[in-house]
Amino acid sequence: MAVNAARKILVTSALPYANGPLHLGHMLEQVQTDIWVRFQKSRGHDCLYVCADDAHGTAIMLAAEKLGISPEQHIDNMREQHIRDSDGFLIDFANYYSTHSAENRKWSEEIYTRLKANNHIASRKITQAFDPEKELFLADRFIKGTCPRCKTPDQYGDNCEACGATYSPADLIDPVSAISGAKPVNRDSTHFFFKLPEFEAMLKQWLDSDTLQPQVANKLREWTDAGLQEWDISRDAPYFGFEIPGEPGKYFYVWLDAPIGYIASFENYCQRSGHDFDAYLEPGGDTELYHFIGKDIINFHGLFWPAMLHSAGLRTPTAIFAHGFLTVNGTKMSKSRGTFINASTYLEHLDAEYLRYYFAAKLSDSVDDIDLNLEDFIQRVNSDVVGKVVNIASRCAGFLRKGFENRLAPECAEPALLEEFIAAGETIAALYEQREFNKAIREIVALADKANQYIDGKKPWVLAKEEGKEAQVHAVCSVGINLFRVLMTYLKPVLPTMAEKSENFLNISLDWTALEAPLVNHELAKFKPLIQRIDPKQVEAMIEASKPAEEPAKKTAPAQAAAQDSGSTAGETIAFEDFAKIDLRVGLITAADHVDGADKLLRLTLDLGEMGSRQVFAGIKSAYQPEQLVGKHTVVVANLAPRKMRFGVSEGMVLAAGPGGEDIYLLEPHDGASAGMQVK
Repeated sequence: MAVNAARKILVTSALPYANGPLHLGHMLEQVQTDIWVRFQKSRGHDCLYVCADDAHGTAIMLAAEKLGISPEQHIDNMREQHIRDSDGFLIDFANYYSTHSAENRKWSEEIYTRLKANNHIASRKITQAFDPEKELFLADRFIKGTCPRCKTPDQYGDNCEACGATYSPADLIDPVSAISGAKPVNRDSTHFFFKLPEFEAMLKQWLDSDTLQPQVANKLREWTDAGLQEWDISRDAPYFGFEIPGEPGKYFYVWLDAPIGYIASFENYCQRSGHDFDAYLEPGGDTELYHFIGKDIINFHGLFWPAMLHSAGLRTPTAIFAHGFLTVNGTKMSKSRGTFINASTYLEHLDAEYLRYYFAAKLSDSVDDIDLNLEDFIQRVNSDVVGKVVNIASRCAGFLRKGFENRLAPECAEPALLEEFIAAGETIAALYEQREFNKAIREIVALADKANQYIDGKKPWVLAKEEGKEAQVHAVCSVGINLFRVLMTYLKPVLPTMAEKSENFLNISLDWTALEAPLVNHELAKFKPLIQRIDPKQVEAMIEASKPAEEPAKKTAPAQAAAQDSGSTAGETIAFEDFAKIDLRVGLITAADHVDGADKLLRLTLDLGEMGSRQVFAGIKSAYQPEQLVGKHTVVVANLAPRKMRFGVSEGMVLAAGPGGEDIYLLEPHDGASAGMQVK
């Protein structure tokens, strides 16, 4: 099969934020990118996929502070988790790095210096909300208050989750800092801006090129037609990031240093691999550069970023590929329905290749949203992958093992049929190249149907019972194996583990560039299962594990329950021996979250020292915001039997006092107490 001269390709996808776990929405992007990269490699091209964690920002600084660790430790922990999840989904990164790196600092400073030298940086004073207690400027998401339109309380400073209204934080009724609870004040500071309007002509030409999908280019033209605005690239101390050269207390905002992450990641890779960095990042040359990103940040990657690269004298992308969001069962991912699924939760219950195949069967070159319909997911994977593709190999392998010592026939009995399968490879390759994965999968499945029809028509299980038909059985099953080889070669970018198992069975590499010659007189290894059917119970278990914990009864804590049930009256007396059974420990609250669908509950993650981490559901939502609790110590009933609830398993109980409502007071030990200490 003819393949054009080898290309040199650098690919990246959007950088995940290093402040939380990856979910299936992240994996949609990484899987799409990985399939395309693996396809390019299968065609003999030098294709590298680099990525990194977006590891700067106020949110990371605050999260680390609440956890009682440094921002550096926090982002290292998240990077480990992200790499583990991506590995689980078989993402073949050449390098996965971090924006908090020496290379990223160097390039952030270098690009900024070039922009400034070209007079493309402006500075001016702006007025922002400021937390007087925490002494930091507040982004909109760190301000809460009552919606000015529908009067719903506890809404963020840019939009209302109840009625959908958008507004500025100044419009909120009784705004407060979500960090400290203090009333924000207005304060001036100097910020630095990239002069994006000066690139209007360049960007209009850029939008008229083939670099962007047509629907994306049309959307971005609305921005240029409305008039481009200068882009804020700075933040004030305190901030976790890189300080702007010559500007004490001013830091690069993530809009500048996050996309530089792929440059830094690639340079780090080049230092170890010997690849020519300049060949990919300097203008000119015959290398190619591609970005895969979500449509929610296309305005940044499609306007600001190419303009900044242009000013800095670096090459702009060959193309940017935007994709839609992931929905589950037709709706936005939801924790209450169990359809907000973390990558790690999926991997605990299901094979990664199930989802890789399903995504491939749905993805196209458009920016339309992708729906993970769980019933269709089960049916399609079981039918296509197991019932059609694997079925070809399994039914033929049995006859070849029993009657022919796992050796294929000395010649191909159906050269025309095999040639038809091989010839289809050019169409399938073109569809992969265009990211029309869904159409490529349809072509492959149609071929699998044809292969099964061929075997069904020849009926080797009937021939095997007839004396003198051994050669026919051998011929039919050998053809089947050759057809299977072609199909698995086409599926290798989507199903790399199954392809590797197939290679072990076939005793040959599945090489797209070497399909012309059939396998004849070729010895096979013993056939082993390539992939199992999806058990619907596995999917049910994953959904159940993704649901929040069930709200417990009113007995949130002994003291609180007694107060609610009998006022100030003491409960029934117990013996000292009974009390001695209770193991009270000091617990550090390392995370706190709302529980979707529960009016009174907060989900607490507690560090109990040597006893490990515990998840506890506490009915204290009316008195505390989650962000108020992270970093606090409290008292925990550590030996309470776990309770399975609708929202999950509660592994203990925190102690609180008060009659309820806003009057709930979490018990806190004095300073000096540490996680895991026994309360005596």
